[in-house]
Amino acid sequence: MRLTTWTGKRIDYNAPSPDQIDIKDIAIALSRECRYAGHVREFYSVAQHSALCSAIVDDELALEALLHDASEAYLKDIPSPLKALLPDYKAIEARFDKVIRRYFGLPELGSEQVKAADIVVLATEIRDLIEPGMIRPPFGVEPLKLRIVPEHPENARDAFLRRFNYLTKGR
Repeated sequence: MRLTTWTGKRIDYNAPSPDQIDIKDIAIALSRECRYAGHVREFYSVAQHSALCSAIVDDELALEALLHDASEAYLKDIPSPLKALLPDYKAIEARFDKVIRRYFGLPELGSEQVKAADIVVLATEIRDLIEPGMIRPPFGVEPLKLRIVPEHPENARDAFLRRFNYLTKGR
């Protein structure tokens, strides 16, 4: 059970390994993956979401925030209500997350600040991209002051890669 990526890597869903991971594959796939299963006013990518999360955390957590949804490059962005019904998917997602974290030298467990940033960006996305009343915003979470303007997938990909290169100094 393998997936061939844009760069030609062969992803083994049963046994993902660091040598199967490539930042270009992640950037391309996330830039073409729409948040909220496409139920937004206009296309808004996981890559843009990730770059925004990366921009609002402390510098030492910015790479983790940029890559917090990187497993979705290989597995898709599954809406949370559906994901809750798919324990096998959650186990596969955890395996991919572990491999990606190892490959990029990130801590084994996600930081609380990145999780909090993800929720703040979620609140902002609900305000800016979702029809009113479709999704209840997280209670007590203030959205960002900035307004989200969805980017074309190629622009989101390029911004994601620029952010990655800046944070890693091109390693």
